[in-house]
Amino acid sequence: MRNLDFTPLYRSAIGFDRLFNQMEKQAANNNAGYPPYNIEQQDDNHYRITMAVAGFAEAQLDITQQQNKLIVRGTRDSEPDVARQYVYQGIAERDFERKFQLADYVKVVGAEMENGLLHIDLEREIPEEQQPRKIAINGRSLLESE
Repeated sequence: MRNLDFTPLYRSAIGFDRLFNQMEKQAANNNAGYPPYNIEQQDDNHYRITMAVAGFAEAQLDITQQQNKLIVRGTRDSEPDVARQYVYQGIAERDFERKFQLADYVKVVGAEMENGLLHIDLEREIPEEQQPRKIAINGRSLLESE
């Protein structure tokens, strides 16, 4: 995989340092494929992350939201005393840590495990003062002029 160079964008895009840093970190992430996941937008303010975590019990998974970051960790128990001899091993049996950068006002509202899939539900709650509002022109409200 080739490296991406965002240096030319730093010269003309002011205030986007955080975005470019995130893109560089994501491009450098070597463990990007495990475990596989989907991000689904259910409507304007509701999202769902679905992760394939086959082989992990609920007690082995940890979901943490810190400010605008969602961290999902899976920790396997220590190796069993019985040594196994595989002819072929295609199922990954390793710990993982997957990080998601959340937009402002997005929070985790729930999580559930079903058939080896971990579903994490997210909701964007924009504060009242941040929502769009109608502005009256010349002191008249828009409803009065109709």
